[in-house]
Amino acid sequence: MKLLRVGPVGSERPALLDQDGTLRDLSGLITDVDGDLLADDSALSRVRDAVAAGELPVLDAEGLRVGSPVGRIGKIVGIGLNYHGHAAEVGAEAPPEPIVFLKAPDTVVGPDDTVLIPRGSVKTDWEAELGVVIGATARYLDSAEQGLAHVAGYLLANDVTERAFQTERGGTWDKGKNCETFTPLGPWLVTADEVPDPQVLDVRLWVNGELKQDGHTSDQIFAVGEVVRYLSHFMTLYPGDVIVTGTPAGVAAGQPEPKPFLRAGDVVEVEIEGLGRQRQEFKSA
Repeated sequence: MKLLRVGPVGSERPALLDQDGTLRDLSGLITDVDGDLLADDSALSRVRDAVAAGELPVLDAEGLRVGSPVGRIGKIVGIGLNYHGHAAEVGAEAPPEPIVFLKAPDTVVGPDDTVLIPRGSVKTDWEAELGVVIGATARYLDSAEQGLAHVAGYLLANDVTERAFQTERGGTWDKGKNCETFTPLGPWLVTADEVPDPQVLDVRLWVNGELKQDGHTSDQIFAVGEVVRYLSHFMTLYPGDVIVTGTPAGVAAGQPEPKPFLRAGDVVEVEIEGLGRQRQEFKSA
C-alpha cells in the first residue's frame, strides 16, 4: 500500500494512493498514519480489505497539499557516511560501525513544502536518502533478518544539512541537521510488502534540473536490516520512528571548489523508484 497524509499543515487526513493512481480517503477507517496504525495488524488489514472491496471514497487531489506520510514521529535517527561512494567523495574511510545522529521530529515537512536556508548559512547541502519506518518495537535484535521484520515501510527523504554548522562550529553534527524544515519526507509510506529488497533501489536528486546524485542502495555500507539491528542495541525503536539511512555520492560538499551549496531560489527534486518524487523550493529563513 501507498499511505499518505494530505491537507493543511497540522490538519492532515490519512489517505491512500491505489494501484490506478487514484487518491482515496482513509479518514473513515483510521485517524492517522502513525505508529499506532503501523503497529496494529488488524487496522492495516481493514484498510487492505476496504481497498480490495472498492469501498474507499475518492479524494480530489487538485490543489491538495501532501504532508509527511507519517504523523506523530517519536524520533528520527540518521546514519552518516553509509555509502561507499559518498565516503570516498568527502575523503573519509568507510566507518567500521554505523555513524548515528538524531534529527528532531519538528524538522519534518511535506515532500513539496518550502525548505528554509538558515540565517548565516553558507553551506546548505542536499542529501537524497531512503527512509525506513519502524512497525514493531525493536530491542536487542539478533540479526539483520529480524531488523527487516521490524520495518513497516519505506519513504523518500531529503536529509538537508548545513555543512558549516555540522563540522565547523564545534560539538556534534546536530547543529547542521536540525534547522527548521530540514527533513522533507514523502510523498508516500510504501508498506514493506511492496519493497521486498530495499538494497535494489535507485536514488536520484536534481538541483535546478541538473542531476547531482545518481546512486543505488546496493552501495550502502550497512544494509537496512543491519542498521535496524545495530540501532536496537543502543536505543529502543518504536512504531512510527524513522531512520534515514545515508546518502549516495553527489552532494555539494563532495564537489570541487567552488562547491555549489544551495541558495534561495534553488529547486531540489528527489526520487527513489517506487517511493515517489519530492520537489522543494529553497528560500531564506
